[in-house]
Amino acid sequence: MNTLKVGDKVPAFESRDQDGRVIRLSDYSGKKLIVFFYPKASTPGCTVEACNLRDNFKELRAQGFELLGVSADSEKRQTNFRNKYKFPFPLLADEDHSVINTFGVWGRKKFMGREYDGIHRKSFVVNEEGVVIKVIDKVKTKDHAAQLLDA
Repeated sequence: MNTLKVGDKVPAFESRDQDGRVIRLSDYSGKKLIVFFYPKASTPGCTVEACNLRDNFKELRAQGFELLGVSADSEKRQTNFRNKYKFPFPLLADEDHSVINTFGVWGRKKFMGREYDGIHRKSFVVNEEGVVIKVIDKVKTKDHAAQLLDA
């Protein structure tokens, strides 16, 4: 797994959001972008994390950030997740793992004594030129916005 690091330019990507709209990295050219990866929509940790970002969305936007959530869930699952919790940012349904692989967040995980392949919960802060300026490996789900606002 080759995870993007600070100083890396993010390769161009495109994927569909919860409404089937194509979202491209180039859509965010000239803007600061937070790309947060989460293992599965509507699970407890992912819900807490996304709700924390929702609750701090105005502050993140005030600092010039756009947000993009990404998991390998279907468009339908992402739609249900967004509608239930009223997220003001798009959620990519990256079922083919194109964005997940671009950022290098797929790999071996351990949970309750078993090993499996899955999405690592990580967030990337990308500057206006498409360069990674911060990577958060140890996401605090209840306090994730604070980690990002310290960027």
